[in-house]
Order: sequence, then C-alpha cells, then structure tokens
Amino acid sequence: MEDLRKNKIIFMMGGPGSGKGTQCEKLVEKYGFTHLSTGELLRKELASESERSKLIRDIMQRGDLVPSDIVLELLKEAMMASLNNTQGFLIDGYPREVKQGEEFHRRIGVPHLVICMDCSADTMTNRLLQRSQSSPCLEDTTKTIAKRLETYYRASIPVMAYYEAKTQLRKINAEGTPEEVFLQLCTAIDSIF
Repeated sequence: MEDLRKNKIIFMMGGPGSGKGTQCEKLVEKYGFTHLSTGELLRKELASESERSKLIRDIMQRGDLVPSDIVLELLKEAMMASLNNTQGFLIDGYPREVKQGEEFHRRIGVPHLVICMDCSADTMTNRLLQRSQSSPCLEDTTKTIAKRLETYYRASIPVMAYYEAKTQLRKINAEGTPEEVFLQLCTAIDSIF
C-alpha cells in the first residue's frame, strides 16, 4: 500500500462528452500515467466470468449500482498490477459520490489532484450527438443525453464541493479545442510534480 501512495493519483471528473477520454489518452502519452476507467474495469471483470463477475452481473441486471467496495477493490487491483511501470494513475469517472472518495482515501490514499472538465450542457450534448452520428453502435438521442447529464450533475456537484473544500480541485475549461484543453491540463498536472 505504501508503494501505491508514492505514485501520483489524479481523479478525472467530467460529464459525458466533456472530453475526458480524449484528454486521458493524451495525458497517458505525455506523462506515462496508467489510465483507469471504472466503467472499463467493470466491463473487463464481467468478461472474465469470475465469481465476482457473476455477482456484478446479478446486481446490474436488477438495475442497481455496483457497490462501492467492489468498484474500489477493482481499482486497487488494477493499480497494484501496474505499480512498477507507471508514473502515476489517472482515474476516470471516480468517485461518483463523496462516500466513495472518503473510502478511497482510507483504503488507498488521497489524490494529489482532482480535475473537473468543465463545459456547458449544450457543448456536451452537441459533442455526444456528433459522436453518435459517426458511430452507429451509440444510440444517443437528445432525450437519453439529457438524462445522462442530469445524472452526472446530481452526483458530481457534492463531490466537486468536497474536493474544492480540500483545495485539490482544478476546474479546466473544456469548451475549447482539444489542444487548448490539453495545455490547461498540462499546467494543472505540472503543478504537482
């Protein structure tokens, strides 16, 4: 656990369409971070057909959220697995609630930085609609996007307030071009090295 705490830990927050995925790829390339997405970790675990995957599948089929302790365990395992070949961890889509952040602090450590990709609901909606036109498997409609954004805002506002009080939160204006946003992100990350 002590080795984990020595690594830089950065939480990357932002609504759907805020540019998190695009920027995480660029940050991994520049800084040598390990990018961990809780959604991706859950999908990978489901595909493994382990005992835990059966439990997760049952929970999701009921329409319930996967419990925080399972998500945290998946995160911890992924972090431990790449401990020796990373410059730090870029954790995408976590925490979704204050309780998850507090539990992460207790069991793993305190993030060095929490980044919030800040852009308007209109910008996120337009980006998601453009993305769904270019990818037939994504079925984002204005109605489903509005629901996703509402869910994001409801969950993220208390989390952002929690980290803002601890002065670890950096809001990044995600309205600009990917290059402009990346420069802001680099400035924020360089401040912790």
